[in-house]
Parts: sequence; structure tokens; C-alpha cells
Amino acid sequence: MEDVKTTVRSVERALDILLCFTDSSDLSLSEIAQRVSLHKSTAHRLLASLEAKGFVLRDPETERYRLGYRVWELSANLSQSDDPAQILLPEMERLCDLIGETISLYVRDGHERIRIQAVQSIHPVRRVAPIGERMSLFVGASSKVLLAYAEPEVRQELLESGNRPAYIDKETFLRQLEEIRRTGYATSFEEREPGAAAFAVPLFNRAGKLVAALSVSGPSNRWTIKEMQHFAPQIIAFAERMGKMLK
Repeated sequence: MEDVKTTVRSVERALDILLCFTDSSDLSLSEIAQRVSLHKSTAHRLLASLEAKGFVLRDPETERYRLGYRVWELSANLSQSDDPAQILLPEMERLCDLIGETISLYVRDGHERIRIQAVQSIHPVRRVAPIGERMSLFVGASSKVLLAYAEPEVRQELLESGNRPAYIDKETFLRQLEEIRRTGYATSFEEREPGAAAFAVPLFNRAGKLVAALSVSGPSNRWTIKEMQHFAPQIIAFAERMGKMLK
């Protein structure tokens, strides 16, 4: 039984190491060991196994690690038939061409939201949106959309989870979510970072189930409330059309 537990723990640690690369393209042994809270010798042993199987590559000159080609082989076989990130990308590109600002697609993952697709703005000064980035569900237009249309028990669980920032009043926040359900969209101005603004709408599939939040974001001095109101009907129309593309 102990051997099984040890094996499972080793697998978990190896997966934790791979997850270190969700926000970094290359890392040193020390950086990886620190991120996964392991001794360097243990991290080195796990990295050697991952390297032998092709899941990580080590640069012999810099001694830094990056994801290996085996990861890309696996991702190439990921089914795209039901993947919103792939299905909706052409429509997101058309919306970006129309508005000129960054377009993002978010889904809820537990108590966080994660960006699963993005089309960057064509402007030199723009809102950069890294795919795979995780954010709080309490701030930002997309977060509020995902919560506004989530099941009541999901909202209640999050509000009582202890993750709610002290400056966010529960009742006020719930009224905001109710207003979003009434209007069909959410806005945010410098909630997550200075100088950034966003407009987000829900994406429902053909069965009427919430799949994702579609967001348009940019610098707050350019992506103003006036601009949002001007493009709101088109963004909502895009979202409705995109939703009909999903099962």
C-alpha cells in the first residue's frame, strides 16, 4: 500500500512540475523546486524522468528547462470538435477587426476564471491577454458575467469561501450580479489593473447553458463607456451567433 501511495505522490509532483510552465516558458532547477516546494535533489530526479520521456527539455548551456515536444504531440490529438477556444476563434478575429480591441474568452474553473482564447488588439498600446492566465472571480467584467449566470449555489459557495476581498460588500456585489443578468452585460474600469477597461457578455450554447464569457478589453482612455455603448449591440449579436455554434 505504501508503494502505491509513494507512486501516486510522485505522479502528483511530476504534474505539479509541468504546471509550473503555465506562466513561464523556461525555468531553472531552483525556480522549479521553489515553486513546487521540493528539495532540489527531488525536483532534479523528477525532471530527469520527465526529460527522458520527452515532456521537458533541458538547455545544456543555461541549465534551464522548458516544455518538451511530447506535450505538443498530446495537444495535437486534443479533440477540437467541442472546444470553444478553437471553434470560436474565427468569430473572435472578426470581432477584433470590427472593434480593434483585444478579444478574450473566459471559462470558470472552480473559484477562478481562466482565459482559454484571445485575439490581441492591433493598436500599439493594447491590453495584452496571455492565454491560460488565471484570475479572481471577484473582479473584472468577465468574472462578474461568469458569476451572474452561474448556479445560485456556485455564487453562494464563492461568497462564503473566504476568497472575497474585504473591500467587496456581499450584498452590493449580489446586486451588481442581478443588474448584469438584467442588462445582459458587465463592464469594469481599472478593477484588476490601472488603465484597463473591459466589456463582457455571456455565451450560451444551443441548449441554453452558460459556456463562457466573451470580453472586449483595452486601455480605459480609449475603450471608454461611450465606445462600449456604441459597440454593445454588435458584441451581443456576435455572442449570440457564437453561442449557436456550440453544442
